[in-house]
Amino acid sequence: MDHRGTRRILAVAEQSPYMTEATGIVGEFFSLKEGTDADLLAMQCGDFYEFFGEDAETVSDELDLKVSQKSSHGSSYPMAGVPVNDLTPYLKALVERGYRVAVADQYETDSGHAREVVRVVTPGTLLETTDADAQYLAAIVDASSSSSAGSAAGYGLAFADVTTGRFLVAEGEDVDDALTELYRFDPVEVLPGPETRTDDELLTHVRERVDATLSLHETESFAPKRATHAVREHFGSETVDRLAVGEAALAAAGAILAYVEETGAGVLASMTRIQSHQGDDHVTLDATTQRNLELTETMQGDTDGSLFTTIDHTETSAGGRLLKEWLQRPRRSLETLERRQESVAALSSAALARDQIQDTLDDAYDLARLASKATHGSADARDLQAVQETLAVLPALADTIASTPELADAPLSDIVDQPDREAARELHATLEEAIAEDPPSTVTQGELLQRGYDEELDEVIDRHEEVKRWLETLADREKQAHGLSHVSVDRNKTDGYYIQVGKSAADGVPDHYEEIKTLKNSKRFTIDELEEREREILRLEEQRGELEYELFEELREEVASRAETLQDVGRTLATVDALSSLATHAAENRWIKPDLHAGNVLDIEQGRHPVVEQTTEFVPNDVRMDGAATAASQERADGRASDGRGFLVVTGPNMSGKSTYMRQVACIVLLAQIGSFVPAKAAEIGLVDGIFTRVGALDELAQGRSTFMVEMSELSNILHTATEESLVILDEVGRGTATYDGISIAWAATEYLHNEIQAKTLFATHYHELTGLASRLPRVANVHIAADERDGDVTFLRSVRDGPTDRSYGIHVADLAGVPDPVVDRSRDVLERLREEKAIEAKGGSSSEPVQTVFDVSSGQFRGPANADGGEPDRQQADKDERDEPIDPDAKAVLEDLESLDVNTTPPIELMSKVQDLQRRLEDS
Repeated sequence: MDHRGTRRILAVAEQSPYMTEATGIVGEFFSLKEGTDADLLAMQCGDFYEFFGEDAETVSDELDLKVSQKSSHGSSYPMAGVPVNDLTPYLKALVERGYRVAVADQYETDSGHAREVVRVVTPGTLLETTDADAQYLAAIVDASSSSSAGSAAGYGLAFADVTTGRFLVAEGEDVDDALTELYRFDPVEVLPGPETRTDDELLTHVRERVDATLSLHETESFAPKRATHAVREHFGSETVDRLAVGEAALAAAGAILAYVEETGAGVLASMTRIQSHQGDDHVTLDATTQRNLELTETMQGDTDGSLFTTIDHTETSAGGRLLKEWLQRPRRSLETLERRQESVAALSSAALARDQIQDTLDDAYDLARLASKATHGSADARDLQAVQETLAVLPALADTIASTPELADAPLSDIVDQPDREAARELHATLEEAIAEDPPSTVTQGELLQRGYDEELDEVIDRHEEVKRWLETLADREKQAHGLSHVSVDRNKTDGYYIQVGKSAADGVPDHYEEIKTLKNSKRFTIDELEEREREILRLEEQRGELEYELFEELREEVASRAETLQDVGRTLATVDALSSLATHAAENRWIKPDLHAGNVLDIEQGRHPVVEQTTEFVPNDVRMDGAATAASQERADGRASDGRGFLVVTGPNMSGKSTYMRQVACIVLLAQIGSFVPAKAAEIGLVDGIFTRVGALDELAQGRSTFMVEMSELSNILHTATEESLVILDEVGRGTATYDGISIAWAATEYLHNEIQAKTLFATHYHELTGLASRLPRVANVHIAADERDGDVTFLRSVRDGPTDRSYGIHVADLAGVPDPVVDRSRDVLERLREEKAIEAKGGSSSEPVQTVFDVSSGQFRGPANADGGEPDRQQADKDERDEPIDPDAKAVLEDLESLDVNTTPPIELMSKVQDLQRRLEDS
């Protein structure tokens, strides 16, 4: 992570070496800078925004600007600047690097120029972004510090995207919940509350999970009563009451409102609704699961290869944001999902209409962001023209849907009818009548509005055009009236309007010509009538500019007042775009509509991994769980009513596809619960309330967490959070510790998931001892990834079959990985002798002769030398020696405690702790 994560929280302000007795512009700069907590100040000086002192050096390093020197009070100061009209891209670049930049604008006073800070631009309040992703500003508050009773637990969070006006609040029961929400929203800036800003452990986790600037904001803004009052004032008391969230979430929301107002973003008017981001209607996806399933980025941090990138065929940035949100927050509402399915089905079958819809959406701009720019007052004429063009998309979509029977009968008709179509039509008509066909990018140079929009403006324009025609024809009139040649009329800042005559004809000009400048090949003159027309056109230009800007501001304010309508239309277009994207992918990849229900059955026929199938010839596989029990499982249940296949132990060789198979199941369930079709021949899917995964682990040594510790933390979270309605994916448990410890933990975790939680579970393991649980636990079944071995050559078939695997083929994988032949050959020899329980020669010892030993697989230790005939040593004598040896009292106590330990009833985490304690006692003894 770059400097952004810690600078705002931990940096101590130091006195700048340039804070001297500077006067004039430089002194004014330092005075304004001292009055703001921003990192940098851009101060307008005429046509430039200037940076002085350390700020100039910083922006020079960051943006490769040229640094000059400015003298003041006998000293020299570094100075760097950018043109006024070019500030935005430089501002954006600085803010994206994590800087908070104050902007001071210049205004006129009776005594000259003055300047004041008009806004502070931060990563979370930057409007001028070209990034299609949401730009969330987040706040997090410790509930125990914000509760009036002081006893509430957990965290309150709020998220606001100033570029779209979206505003949400959420609650987390603990740190993991809060971090999961932060990971989900991936904010660009985080405001920690009064207690959280001193919680080093939490802040460390925040820096690990999100690439965001941590910014301090005044403590008073987080005060529960003040914050709650601000939220109620802004969104309405009834709206806030319906949120049903605690004081901590409202404190976070109030702090964001205060921060946005304080920084001068000017977009509060675009924040028209507040929503609660929680409830039983959504599927729980913690940060670990989102990462393991590679929803929005791969394990390597790339977007290509993620599930989102694979299924994203959206035409608009808003549609892409919505589709990503669906992936990160799947739904549990069967009604909502079935309506989405109906729309996807209709769009996938109506190919021509779908293509027409996507072509129409291609003309749409981001209405939510345009609404924010309008409320901020930064929207120009081209932005309003984009609003007008996008509002025209809605009726075009409605016409296409209405004229296509498959679409007209689907929920799509209701979707396009949700916004206030009449209000949208009226605003479109107003903008169409007002905005010029090709408006300029600035709003102060005129030519923004069409003729006929305002009668007074038309009169000024008519007179202005009349004077312009007089000036344009003056040269020809003067030639004809006075017989002159080489005559032209032009204008510049120094001479104003002038008549220029070639030097050869200059001596023949009439007496009323007044010479104003002599050039090498010509002379410049003026006449009384030209000076009068010049004064008139300057007056008209000023009048036209002021009147047109005044009318444009009124128009922009009208657009801002319709922000909610624009957001509604934008949301509708995004929804149609996201559904069309799902339909396109389904049609192009032979995906099918899954049968969703509220039961427990999970039955997928010939399922495929949605991402892997794009790059390889994928071998489809089935999965059957709960309610699809086989006759064999019923027989194992001794005639009792079968509980179904609720827990699959997945075995098979390394690299055979176990992990892909399990992730495939999770991805198919997740896709079904966003309303998408799925990659399978057929699928019956009972809705789940959460998807939990433990797939591999990386060392986090910098945080003092080993691979095994990370693995156990993830397992602990699953065992504490999953329910009987959840889907759990476990890819190896207990591999990061000693064999017996690992098997014990894996065994106990299996029993706990099966007996207590009863979640649908797929558990891939190399501990073949676990396959025996299928004969003891009624809901456990074995499946394996098949392999074919012929003449020593092994082929991984990638197909899943019932029953446990018989071998691991680890040596074959080593051979595939390029391990040197001598090592592979020796491995095969050692394996063969181990299987036959024969002695093994330990080569390379200090003795000149190989030493024959026996490796005890159960204990993981070498035993004494073998008999001369290559057989096993005298086991009876060895056993007698062990029995005769007295047992240490401490060791005996450990054995007694171990014997009394009931692994069937002890919770997994407690069992792990007790085993570690027994190990420690044995080591100490």
